[in-house]
Amino acid sequence: MSRTRTALTLGLAAAGALSVTSVTATAAPAPLAGSTTVTPAGHSFKATLSGKATLKAGSVTVTCSVSVSTGTVPAAPGNQNASGPVSSPISPPTYSSCTSSIPGVTPTVTTSGSWSVSMQNGSPITATMTVPVGGLVVHTTGLATCTVTAAPTAPANVAGAWANGAPPSLTFTNASVPVTVTGGFGCPTSATSSVFNAVYKVTDTTDPAQQITAGP
Repeated sequence: MSRTRTALTLGLAAAGALSVTSVTATAAPAPLAGSTTVTPAGHSFKATLSGKATLKAGSVTVTCSVSVSTGTVPAAPGNQNASGPVSSPISPPTYSSCTSSIPGVTPTVTTSGSWSVSMQNGSPITATMTVPVGGLVVHTTGLATCTVTAAPTAPANVAGAWANGAPPSLTFTNASVPVTVTGGFGCPTSATSSVFNAVYKVTDTTDPAQQITAGP
């Protein structure tokens, strides 16, 4: 077996998968992201939960029926990016009317820090919500006292999708969020990630007759 093939075999055994950069030194670079424009430039918006939001860590699921966040589309020309996404700062989403999948356990969700959401035009239009370090904390009381901290060591990018419409929507489907869990009996302390599901409807609060739209 040649030296190159031997190295490749050892790399597969150690990593369990062959990275793109290991295939060949002349592999083509990933294509650049396309252009994105979010309109109306400078308009404020409000994202309101439609249905329920769930955050599942281990065997514990926290479900909230009320969640709101606000933000602003960057003023021109910041609302355009010729080769990537457009990012908008948002307020830390609030979560209330929350319940736990464990009987006798009451959850409280607190958020803080500098949050943002970015949109990348495409098919589909992708959206990424950035959670700052420790920006979301779930604390439970009752039969189990637990603390779940999202993005415990670094900001976390939560993958979602944007759909233009009247109103447009921001959807997170089984999105992975890194967490740490502390507490005693009944707490999923071995969990290192959680699964987030939510759908938000977005309204233009500067001019309710218009819609926030992402395009090329």
